[in-house]
Amino acid sequence: SQYSSLTSQGYALRTDGFVSVRASYAGGEFTTPPLIFSGCELELNYSTSAVGSVQVEVQDCAGHVLCRSDERYGDEIAGSVRWTESALAEWSGRDVRLHFALKDADLYAFKFN
Repeated sequence: SQYSSLTSQGYALRTDGFVSVRASYAGGEFTTPPLIFSGCELELNYSTSAVGSVQVEVQDCAGHVLCRSDERYGDEIAGSVRWTESALAEWSGRDVRLHFALKDADLYAFKFN
C-alpha cells in the first residue's frame, strides 16, 4: 500500500509525502531555481483530484521551454513523466529550471533517474 497507517483512528501517512506544494482548482504554478541534473527520466510523487492535473516544463535559465510533459492526473508515488517534445536526456548536465503547473493537485517530490 502507498499509505502507512499511523493509528487505528484512520490517519494515514503518505510515503515520502510529508510536505507538498498544493494548488486549488483555480490552479497555480512555480519554478525551481536553476539546477543541473543527470539521467533521462523524471519521476513525480503527486496526487490530483478527479479534475486536477500536474504538468512540468524543462526551461532554460531565460525561461524558454525546452520540453513539456503530458498532463498527469491521479495518485502516484513514482510516476514517470512522459514528454510531448524532445527527450529529457538532451538537457542532462545543463543549467535548467523546472516549471510546474498544478490544478487541484499536490506535488510532494520529484526525482531524476
